[in-house]
Amino acid sequence: MPKRALIEHRPWLLAGLVCALAYYFLWNNPIGELWLIALKGASIGALAVYAWQRGSGADAVLLALSLVVAALAAMTVDLYFQIGWLLFALAWLIAAGLFLRNLMPRSSINRRIVALVLLVGTPLAAWFLTGAASATIYACAPALMAATGWSSRFARRHVGAGVVALVLSDLLTFSEGSAFDTGDLPDFLAWPLFYAGLLMVATGVVQSLRAEDD
Repeated sequence: MPKRALIEHRPWLLAGLVCALAYYFLWNNPIGELWLIALKGASIGALAVYAWQRGSGADAVLLALSLVVAALAAMTVDLYFQIGWLLFALAWLIAAGLFLRNLMPRSSINRRIVALVLLVGTPLAAWFLTGAASATIYACAPALMAATGWSSRFARRHVGAGVVALVLSDLLTFSEGSAFDTGDLPDFLAWPLFYAGLLMVATGVVQSLRAEDD
């Protein structure tokens, strides 16, 4: 999409991208934790506004709600860790509810296998990385979101890729301080994967909904 068209027709996407990039390049600078928290929340909140304005019907409401809760989770997790992760789990469960409403009537065997791997493999990977029951239980939420998103009628190149990116972001975060520590990778890749995943899910769902309305 040309830059001018993005500014005129997708201003909330542009605003979200600017905030996300600002957070990524400033997170290790002494600008103040509250400013960083605000940037994280604004970047995801802008996607929620985009979903609300560009989508329609109950599916758009569920998408926007999941993004609002994800924004609250991202702002909360650095201050109140457990509350933040509970909010993330809620966001993924709301997204799973959206995808369950829009499952493909018939799925190929390959699609079913990938969905099963995401559903079972994500909690197993969380256990393997952390050995913690709490992380494993939490991982069931993104696992369900990813499996249902992959199995939904929404375009896999957007929504399918997006939910996989979100799972990878969580697993990178789990790897910090584990016996399988990935070094600096979580610092450099977790946020880009997380935001790219949300962006792909939001745009993929909205595009599908608008195509049905046209």
